[in-house]
Amino acid sequence: MYHRRPLSRELTTAPDVHSVRADLADPPSLRRAVEGAAVVVHFAGVLFAPRPERFLPETNTRWFSNLLTASLEAGVERLILMSFPHVEGPTSVEHPATGRLDRTPISVHAQTRLEEERELLRRTRGSRTVPVILRLGAVYGRGILMVDAARWLARRRLLCVWRQPTLFHLLSVPDYLQAVEAAIFKPGVSGIYHVGDDQPVTLQHFLDEACRVWGCRRPPRVPVSLIHGAAAACELFATVARTRSPLTRDFVRLGQVSHWGDTRRAREELVPELRHPSLESGLSTL
Repeated sequence: MYHRRPLSRELTTAPDVHSVRADLADPPSLRRAVEGAAVVVHFAGVLFAPRPERFLPETNTRWFSNLLTASLEAGVERLILMSFPHVEGPTSVEHPATGRLDRTPISVHAQTRLEEERELLRRTRGSRTVPVILRLGAVYGRGILMVDAARWLARRRLLCVWRQPTLFHLLSVPDYLQAVEAAIFKPGVSGIYHVGDDQPVTLQHFLDEACRVWGCRRPPRVPVSLIHGAAAACELFATVARTRSPLTRDFVRLGQVSHWGDTRRAREELVPELRHPSLESGLSTL
């Protein structure tokens, strides 16, 4: 399913692929898109737009509600929602995210995603649609927008990071893909799964290693207030110029949240073995 941007020819010409144009804000178009579908995988959203606190309650929560309604009416067997551990607020290796729904996240990105999780679990109760929530670590690899943006900034000596170490739970693109595939096809899959690798690292260490692979200088550490100021300036310019904002204040707040998920259930039921269990192994994907 796609909205404004057409799918790549490589995808649309692949065997057994049928593309459908639809709009998450237009319920009738969604009914046509999910008709006859056994599984729906949802990871759509709006990125790089200024002042996300104004539109995320609409583009995340209400638009997902439209898709959920269409899926329930069509009798979709399984609905898979992409999420992240940030919905439980700051977590750690000692006190990981475990699938709780009663937390109050810091950023609007996480608040609205938690609302999606709650609605999915509540409205599928007693229906034939099985809810699956994949709380993914920070997915890294070629083609990931945030990673590509970091590489673009690093090559122009514009990439920097705040000084306070921030724990990040990572997940390589190949492991992300095999987790989604398992969520689609494996029998008995249901509920919340945390999916991530085995090596606790900080955001700062990840960026250092990524820059080493890209042949760029190590990103300098700066006061977080400076990054919030840069984000505010980006949002102001994007609002006035009606263009994309490469950085927003709410996204900085999201990035500052240390997070780690309990992956034991995912290892037992989804992906018993990762291709890249550590950053050292996954650097080749950058």
